Formats: sequence, structure tokens, C-alpha cells
Amino acid sequence: MRVRARTAAASLALLLAAVGVARAQHPASASNMALVGQHDLQARSAYQPVVHEQGGRWIAYVGHHGGVAVNTVTGQREDSGTSILDVTDPRNPRYLAHIPGEPGLGEQGGAQMVRVCSGRQLPKGDPTKVYLLRTLGNLAHEIWDVTAPEKPARLASVVGGLKGTHKSWWECDTGIAYLVSGLPDWRTRRMTQVYDLADPARPLFIRNFGLPGQQPNALGPVPTELHGPISAGPTVNRVFFGYGTNKSGVMQIVDRERLLKGPSEPTEANLVAPEIGRFDLGATNGAHTALPFLGIELAEFAKDKGGGRRNFVIVVNESILNECLEPRQMVFVVDVTDERQPVGVATFNVPEASGNFCSRGGRFGAHSSNENQPPMYARRVVFFAWFNAGVRAVDFRDPFHPREVGYYIPATTDKTDKRCVKIESGERCKIAIQTNNVDVDDRGYIYIVDRANTGLHILELTGEARAAANFR
Repeated sequence: MRVRARTAAASLALLLAAVGVARAQHPASASNMALVGQHDLQARSAYQPVVHEQGGRWIAYVGHHGGVAVNTVTGQREDSGTSILDVTDPRNPRYLAHIPGEPGLGEQGGAQMVRVCSGRQLPKGDPTKVYLLRTLGNLAHEIWDVTAPEKPARLASVVGGLKGTHKSWWECDTGIAYLVSGLPDWRTRRMTQVYDLADPARPLFIRNFGLPGQQPNALGPVPTELHGPISAGPTVNRVFFGYGTNKSGVMQIVDRERLLKGPSEPTEANLVAPEIGRFDLGATNGAHTALPFLGIELAEFAKDKGGGRRNFVIVVNESILNECLEPRQMVFVVDVTDERQPVGVATFNVPEASGNFCSRGGRFGAHSSNENQPPMYARRVVFFAWFNAGVRAVDFRDPFHPREVGYYIPATTDKTDKRCVKIESGERCKIAIQTNNVDVDDRGYIYIVDRANTGLHILELTGEARAAANFR
């Protein structure tokens, strides 16, 4: 068996070399993080993982980019969409079901975004049910009943006829959803549609929203498109929006109540009204994720009048070009204690030389952070997906001085896809890990998925990184 496997691997390496692909086998590397379990996700390119506890089980929902692969449960070739796995035992993830997505490659197809709410949390949900909100390619948002995760059933279409979708947000306690959409008459590919999904079977439209200049019939330059919002909910009354990918980024702070209850006509005045403050990142960095990091007590300022408690937003850029053919995308820490005047106070970056990442292949740079904040990590440790540099665990107890305490870079496999750049003679292609997004569950396990078809890796903290967290 081992001889045949090695022979097959050798044949594959010769074939790849013949077509100009450099297959450097990269073993896993780690510091203060350990692999618990993994799954290949049927070799589908993965975007967003979300892990949800339901009925005493822990279920992982993974959104995929477009493509086609064999569903190992049914034996059928299916357009990539949503993978559903039982990760109750993280050492032995079990693939339960695959919901096909929109035909097409990359971000033109698939169903890359997922959010999950239990009916018992939603104000008008069926308390016996669990609901999945997902995108359908760039065309639509839809709701699925995943109460029995082995047998998902489509429940409702929220909105269709779109030209773009992406990283939406769903408040389970209120049902309000902030959908990243592209309406045909808007001047940008991605803006916000706000819906009330308190009863997922009966979506209610609230309003459309974006930066002034993106709305229909506006004049002048079009501001950078939305990447995704994160709501801090009705108590905090703020929604944090990230616009841009690798350039012209904007982090916008919005009054949630004004957004939901203000005039819905998308005039410039009505779009400006909910905004409390904004932070512009300039021409060389974008804003993929705007993670609120609020109510931080800082010992350094404890004796300063009114200065010990601060609010921050962690703004994560997104690298989009292979082999460092763009300015470095990283993490900006923004002090928003005075919301009307946000101030950048720190950055976090992974040193390129620590892994020769620019020459390793694929993207190198930041992409996203975890968004779930369970007690062991809240206000303490944040995880960042860093493409070919894997996932990075960063101690944020002092946001003015973020400090890396661990990392994990998965090994490439025979399923890891190539990443190419254009050169004078054609293309140069390499095989590299592309850790794409990260989630953490309420048990403290870390879940990363790979854009280059390598699958799902489930991790845990060890050593100094575990000490920085608050496991009890």
C-alpha cells in the first residue's frame, strides 16, 4: 500500500514538473499550536467555516468557492456549495452532507458564505429547528433548515437577482441580517441589504445601505466596495463595516438603531446619517474584517483619569495577489474610544523572512480574523488567517502591543492546488497552503480552511499561547 502511494506521488510530481508546476512538499510547521484533526472537504476550495452546537453535537458548516467535485456521501459529481461535518469528536470529523452551490468557478459560483442560528435564539424562529443562511454564488441569499444536518432542506429565498455577494452577518438574538449584496442598479458590486430574518421562513426587507456615491444615480467616483459587516448588537448599538480588499480600505462605525429605523431611501443624506465615524486606510491597504474589540481594561492607564478603559477595532486587510505582487496586507489596530476620531495605534505583521513566504507560492499576507469570541479568547487572543503563513495566534491583551504567541501552517497534500503568476515565458506555478478563514468554537478549538483545496484543520493551543488564553 505504501509502495503504491509513493509511486503515485512520484508520478504526480513528474507530471506536475512536466507542465511547469513546482511541487515543493511543505511539511506542517507550528509553534504553540497542535493539530487535533483534519478533513479534506472533498478537495473543494473553502472560504468560511462556522461551528455550531446543536442537540449535543458540534456541527461545522463550510462555505465553498465554485468548482466541481465528487460528493463522497452520494458518489455524485456536484457543484461546490456547503459542506456539513460532525466535529463533536474533533479528532475524527465526519462528513455528513454537501449542499450543491451555483455552477461556476471561484467566486462566480459556489456558496462561499455561511451563518447559522438556532430557532430557540431567533425571536420568531421554530425553537425545534436550526437555520443556515448562505449565499448562492453571486446571485442570491437563501435559508436552509439544517435541524437534521445529514438532511438539509431549502426553506426560503431571501433575495435573488444579484450581481455580487460576500461575507454577511446574522444577529441570532434579534434576527437582523446584514447581507452583502450587489443590486443591479447600484454603482458597486457589493453593498449592504438589511433584512429581518427573525422568522427565517418569512424574510422582511428593511433597507439598502452603502457609502455615499455607491447608490443609484450618484455622480463622481465610486467608493470602494463592501467586504463585510460585524454587528455588536442592540446593547452596544454599533455595526462595524469593512470596505475594500487590498486598497482604499474604509472601516466605518454605524449607529445600529439609526441604520434600522432611519429613512430607507438611499439618498446621500440618508446614507450619511447612521455613520458615527470612519477610519480610512489609504491607497495601499483594504479592510476585509472590522472586528470590534471593546471594553478593554489596560493596566498601564489604570491611574489615568478616564483612561483605563478603551475600545478598539481590529482591521484586517486582505492579500489578493500571489507571490507578494502588491503592498503588504496586514492588521491595523484602531482606537475608537472616541468614535468620531478613530486613531491607528498599532499594527501586526508576519515577517516574510520567517518562512521565505514571498517565494513559497500563492498569497502571503492577512485575510481575516475569527469572529466568534468565546470566554477563553474574548479580549485576550485573536486568530488570523494568513494564507501561505497559515493561522497566527496573537495575544491582544494589550492592543497597543499585539504579540504573536503561536502559529500553525498545514502541510501540503496531493490535493493542494497550484497558484500561478505570469512571467515573460508564460506562467510560474507553485503548490502552497492558502489558509483562508478561521473560526473558533465555544470549546476553544480552532478551525481553519484552505483556499487551495487542502481541506479543514482543527487545532488547539499549547504552551505560551494556551497560557495567554483563559481556559479554566
